[in-house]
Amino acid sequence: MRSLGDAAVVLLGNHDLHLICVAEGVEKRKKRDTIDDVLAAPDRDELVAWLRQRPLMHSEGAYSAVHAGLVPQWTIEKALQLAHEVETRLRAPDYRRFLERMYGNLPDRWSDELSGMDRLRAIVNAMTRLRVCDATGRMALSFTGEPGDAAEGLVPWFEAKGRASAGRTVVFGHWSALGLVVRPDAVALDSGCVWGRSLSAMRLDDRRLFQVRCPPGREE
Repeated sequence: MRSLGDAAVVLLGNHDLHLICVAEGVEKRKKRDTIDDVLAAPDRDELVAWLRQRPLMHSEGAYSAVHAGLVPQWTIEKALQLAHEVETRLRAPDYRRFLERMYGNLPDRWSDELSGMDRLRAIVNAMTRLRVCDATGRMALSFTGEPGDAAEGLVPWFEAKGRASAGRTVVFGHWSALGLVVRPDAVALDSGCVWGRSLSAMRLDDRRLFQVRCPPGREE
């Protein structure tokens, strides 16, 4: 992907941030990690530095893209501004200090009054981890199942009533248990390749879907 240069836009997700943290020595590897090839690569440092420079969100024409989701209060313009706040910290000389304090489930509700690491952590969690939220926008970050399994009052973030970003189609992934969803205001493309299902892509000009079957994956 790096070799494609400006021909490809690559967004940061939760696994990318984990890889960066492990490579920088601020997080330990997890049992099910599959990042050894990157960590052992001769150009590992260049790859990790390139990854750290990637955006959290991208918007172009009628479409916006983010790895996981957006809280209901955010317009597309607001979300892009907030993504830039995190990107600035990731690209700063003291980025390791940010990585060391990035993880955590709180605060789980957005407020424009948030500041410092609480503000940055909430942005990261929404854009790289969010699946469901309640009517107030509270993020239930521990939930990983199918939409119907969520506790009462929790809905997929893109179905939140009055979502401020609904005026533009948001393309996202992350939620493999959700599967493929194509609707006017949202396109979910994670169709469970990691579980041996399909890898999905969409050509945005005409919304044509392309899918390939994936080899048997790890057990769910």
